[in-house]
Amino acid sequence: MSANDNPTIRTRPVFKAGVPDDSFKSQPAPAPTGSYPYRLDIEKVIPAINDQKMVFHMIGDTGTLKLPAYQRKVAAEMTRQCNEAESDRDRPQFLFHLGDVVYNFGEAEHYYEQFFDPYRNYPNPVFAISGNHDADVDLMRPNPPETLEAFLKVFCDTKSRRLELSGDAARNSNIQPNVYWTLQTPLGNFIGLYSNVTKFGLISDEQKQWFIEELKAANAERPNKALIVCVHHAPYSADVNHGSSKPIMLLLNEVFETTGILPDAVFSGHVHNYQRFTKTFANGQTVPFIVAGAGGYADLHPIARLNDPDFPDDSPLLDNVKLEKYSDSAHGFLKVTLERTPSGVTIGGEFYTMPANEKEQARLYDRFRIDAF
Repeated sequence: MSANDNPTIRTRPVFKAGVPDDSFKSQPAPAPTGSYPYRLDIEKVIPAINDQKMVFHMIGDTGTLKLPAYQRKVAAEMTRQCNEAESDRDRPQFLFHLGDVVYNFGEAEHYYEQFFDPYRNYPNPVFAISGNHDADVDLMRPNPPETLEAFLKVFCDTKSRRLELSGDAARNSNIQPNVYWTLQTPLGNFIGLYSNVTKFGLISDEQKQWFIEELKAANAERPNKALIVCVHHAPYSADVNHGSSKPIMLLLNEVFETTGILPDAVFSGHVHNYQRFTKTFANGQTVPFIVAGAGGYADLHPIARLNDPDFPDDSPLLDNVKLEKYSDSAHGFLKVTLERTPSGVTIGGEFYTMPANEKEQARLYDRFRIDAF
């Protein structure tokens, strides 16, 4: 649905009222597998990456414990787009995963069924930030693994190799240097944050300082490169399961104000739907905040009704943030394009939804364009 001047359509994000504090669940980040400042040049993974136009998929919350048909349909449609692209220039070259690769705990035994098998035919590398479920630990099981133990093996290996937990799927491990890290590409820098295991997210002071320095470094490469921030917990949301993540919202606001640097876009998962917000900052600049967490988990999260006291939207923290468009009734994925122009880089986005008829192809639901700062 689109948000417009119709007073019956929601245009503001919400908070969820009466949520208990679960900060006790937070886990210390594991040791990095690479060296500071935790940057990965994409050409180490994709040597022939296009430096004029780069197309990729973006998705979150693909794991599922039930009804895997949704997850497999999304994976199949992204695979079809790769295989049927009109030209190499238009072909998606990688997937950036926004977290929650597996549910409900990030244990190694879940990765084959929820990741390696459904994505066995997807022809591209997969980069990822961790979701809360990827990092969560089942303390009730005997000898529980360390937080993110399996995630590190799959995405943060010291070299690319076959893994025992991938079974018969021919996908090697990736070589990301840390659970918070920057993916450097010819057309954009992707700063990936690790927002821990709590319901609304948590970022340590150490990571915050790293984030400030990475924002400055990425900003210095403008306008030749776009600056994109990715974090699992959505700072703004209008759904009834989570609502907006106040800790992540406040963290981003503080860092953007401290540095005087705004990203070109912020992408998140965590909420199981699609939402596109526009936030207008004090300097008049606008930044899209996009939630793309409808990647396969069976249960989708509906948008809150207007005037529901359980989901208040009157906080000043939610001012100047407008819900432009959303889909809360269909699974789907993003296809994003970074393209060089005479003045810098343009970001184009398309969100595709899965039709009820499994024999039909994904349908284009939303399209947006961002001229990078």
